Amino acid sequence: QLVESGGGLVEPGGSLTLSCTASGFTSDYYAIGWFRQAPGKEREQITCISSAGNAIHYSRAMTSRFAVSRDKAQNTLYLQMNRVEPEDAGRYYCAAATQYASELYCPEVSAFESWGQGTQVTVSS
Repeated sequence: QLVESGGGLVEPGGSLTLSCTASGFTSDYYAIGWFRQAPGKEREQITCISSAGNAIHYSRAMTSRFAVSRDKAQNTLYLQMNRVEPEDAGRYYCAAATQYASELYCPEVSAFESWGQGTQVTVSS
């Protein structure tokens, strides 16, 4: 099971840290991805960490304003959101690909089969 937390209301330019905590399995054994679904839009993948710890970014925000990290002791993945912009708003989900064999890479979205319920991020002044 994956549980996201840390969402809420943030002002433009502010920061927020989202957490994705796993229970029932060791999250760093698997690729874990962060996804966002904005109102009226399809879910998009933001980033992924492979089981070997390689981070693969799919959003421009990841290369300039966001950062992903993993705390093995806490069995938790984090998404640090800095200089938040209105287009960052949406529901953020994490998901695990427990059937994906590669340690170095991340799978296609369809391979993520274990999803959390998401945490809502609202950007407003």
